[in-house]
Amino acid sequence: MSLSFLRLSIVFTSLVTAYPAVNVVQRWSPSSGPESISPSKTPAIWSQTSLVFPPDLESLESLYSVPSYQTIPPATASSSYVAYATSTASIPIVPATDLHADADPSTAQRNISNAYQPNSSNFVTNPTYATFSNFDFQSIALAVHQEYIELDLFNYGLAHFSDADFDQAGINAENRELIRFMAQQEIGHAYVLSNMLGPAAPKMCSYRYPFHDVRSFIDFCQVLTRWGESGVYGFLQLLDNRAVAQILLQSITVEARQLYTFRQFEGLFPMPEWFETGLPQTWTWTLLHNWIVSCPPENQPLAWEIYPRLVVDNQPNAIIAGILAGGPAISHNVSAFSYPGRVTCFSWDPVGLIEGPYHQQTVTYTAGVPRFAAFVSQYNVTYSPLYDVDLERRTAKAKQPDGHVFGLGSDLLLNGTQFVVLTDTCTNYTPANLSLINTHIVAGPAIFQAG
Repeated sequence: MSLSFLRLSIVFTSLVTAYPAVNVVQRWSPSSGPESISPSKTPAIWSQTSLVFPPDLESLESLYSVPSYQTIPPATASSSYVAYATSTASIPIVPATDLHADADPSTAQRNISNAYQPNSSNFVTNPTYATFSNFDFQSIALAVHQEYIELDLFNYGLAHFSDADFDQAGINAENRELIRFMAQQEIGHAYVLSNMLGPAAPKMCSYRYPFHDVRSFIDFCQVLTRWGESGVYGFLQLLDNRAVAQILLQSITVEARQLYTFRQFEGLFPMPEWFETGLPQTWTWTLLHNWIVSCPPENQPLAWEIYPRLVVDNQPNAIIAGILAGGPAISHNVSAFSYPGRVTCFSWDPVGLIEGPYHQQTVTYTAGVPRFAAFVSQYNVTYSPLYDVDLERRTAKAKQPDGHVFGLGSDLLLNGTQFVVLTDTCTNYTPANLSLINTHIVAGPAIFQAG
């Protein structure tokens, strides 16, 4: 059948003022506090509640001492973590001609202007919804890997834990149906992205998960959707085919809602930031590959690099914060459970390990000596100098930086689920060129749970 992509009807049964993108780079001195390069020292004009733990914290920590995404289970434990989702063999691939794949976006007819209405020079009257460059193919293929693990993860959690387990964690039957529908959303996302790639689209892999109960399942879901969302924002505007970018945009906005929902299920403040963070593809793959055990042999290996694993050894604990805040709710008035000046302890793996489903060697383009912890949050890259660096044990410390997105009482730099890497420099970057930091990464990224 002959179909135009935008006419596909797929039925599944089962103001802010436009401020410039201000980049705040701070050097945090362990002894003297933040030395700001931009006006970010102004105290906030409101206070954001920090969580004060009651005396029963110790008993809770015995249950939730390590956030789930910090500990990677051995590969041998993955045999029971099979794909519970719909087999990718059932996802039909629309013929490339039906996506107008014969139209080259670089030469397609464009409307440069209009007599009575402004029009973009990027507008194409007969767009193709197929990837035509290697950059686009590799970026969308990474997104497909992300969609598949979400599809499997949501279904696996629902199958693995009983209704009583969910009820005990405050996730009732209506909530579980929402998680089930989010898994169905992932079917649609995998369908549309696979079709933009064509027959070479990756198939579903097998996965392993670190959680042991419903609360750690929910925590892992909010962390994984966090990097999945941010991982698309980082390359979306760079895609060569803007029609492909449009389709991806209209799926990733759904994932943003999923993250919001899982934070509510965990008892966290649902959106404690003004802006979301964009990540380079290598960051997403470095975080994601840990949870993929193996992929079908016909899958083409991804081109994105993997950097040495970074661990925040004293990670702020979102699970305990959610419990103490009151558990699942639309919102709790607790938006931060970490604080500026808090000592953050890091450890990292050596370079050169063979990791991931495609047996890649981890890389760094540095001499392997980290000097800064670069916290990446919202529009900002904020550096905190490392101290107590032990290169033999590969451990170091840094203090959590202070500051606000714009200064003058704007939003806190670090809140929500954010990211950190160890670097050998403290170069200034902005959201549109963050990937330039990759050549200075010694280890990471790691998730950093600030609120």
